[in-house]
Amino acid sequence: MSNDTITGVEGPLTGYTVIDLSRALAGPHAGMMFGDLGARVIKVENPGKGDDSRSWGPPFVGPEDDPQATYFFSCNRNKESIVLDLKSDTGKQTLRELISRADVLIENFRSGVLDRLGFSTTVCMEINPRLVLLSITGFGHDGPESSRAGYDQIAQGEAGLMSLTGSGPDDMQRVGVPIADLLAGIYGSYGVLAALLERERTGKGKVVRTSLIAGMVGVHAFQGTRATVAGQNPQPGGNHHPSLSPYGLFKCHEGAVQISVGNENLWQKFCAAFDIDPATEGMSDNASRVANRPAVIELIESKFAAFGPEDLLAKLGDAGIPSGTVRTLEEVYSWDQALSQGLKVSVDHPVLGDIDLPGPPLRFFDADGEAEVETTRTAHDAPPLLNEDAEAIVSWLDSDG
Repeated sequence: MSNDTITGVEGPLTGYTVIDLSRALAGPHAGMMFGDLGARVIKVENPGKGDDSRSWGPPFVGPEDDPQATYFFSCNRNKESIVLDLKSDTGKQTLRELISRADVLIENFRSGVLDRLGFSTTVCMEINPRLVLLSITGFGHDGPESSRAGYDQIAQGEAGLMSLTGSGPDDMQRVGVPIADLLAGIYGSYGVLAALLERERTGKGKVVRTSLIAGMVGVHAFQGTRATVAGQNPQPGGNHHPSLSPYGLFKCHEGAVQISVGNENLWQKFCAAFDIDPATEGMSDNASRVANRPAVIELIESKFAAFGPEDLLAKLGDAGIPSGTVRTLEEVYSWDQALSQGLKVSVDHPVLGDIDLPGPPLRFFDADGEAEVETTRTAHDAPPLLNEDAEAIVSWLDSDG
């Protein structure tokens, strides 16, 4: 474990060094998670334009002669950047030195690419037997389709998520964020942390592998067991839960609200609040309401038609019914509750100055007697400019070696 950190920020992974060879989203998201936790994350980029996502836009912001892609900002905070030509002897030697000092190496090349560059799994582990190597591919590292290129929307379709998402069977939709990439990064990070814990016992590193399709199948949840156990083939159901009713988005006067009536006690409360007989034919229990969903929706929306969203949410709250609105992202990032959870952070960018980024989703606390003391990282580094930290990284390698 390295004793170096670039920012001096304390966190659960302070003192660990992560080398991030990945690009686009899945691997970079994993790297950002480690940076959020206090690790030193060194992002290795290709000569020229660097990470693919530096050119993914619009939107671009900043000066016309130096436009910045907001896509890149979404997964690269709390990192340093160095450009290495991994086809050159100098680039390869620098990478060897980085690997020798690293705790974690992240890569999301197609299967075989890293081997051809001279950094196979065997070579990496020979350089540093304590290394935890996270490798993310599109379709897995072996099997009959392992050579396929992995892109988020392709994975959403191939791994079944799009078959569950949309207004109905003839309107399959992708999720509005690159969820396959993000989940592969999150699952990969989870695997790395487990491998680091194991290393504490064994002194040896580990290879952790996941893929975009594995991340998708990993979150099939109850829809997966509908298929594997019940023998059903789930289809898109729009904004209503396939196994609970009423549970979903319901129209009201000049808007809509969401409700979650997840048990019979809540159904009784809901009916009392809106003058509904809970024993109405076809609605007396959850299974009946699911089977008669169109009638349930029609009845509820007829009751909601007298209320605007704000008044309706107040009434639902008074009745103890879990409910909410649908916020735009603009509304989310100005929402007091989101801000109270640290879900927006400010950073100082070398080109743009002060900018706001979506914040990390974890908070940490020390128990101090009866009090809790929050230790969550609050100072964050802006996503780096291409090769911004090369001089500092090379100096560190020289001084350490």
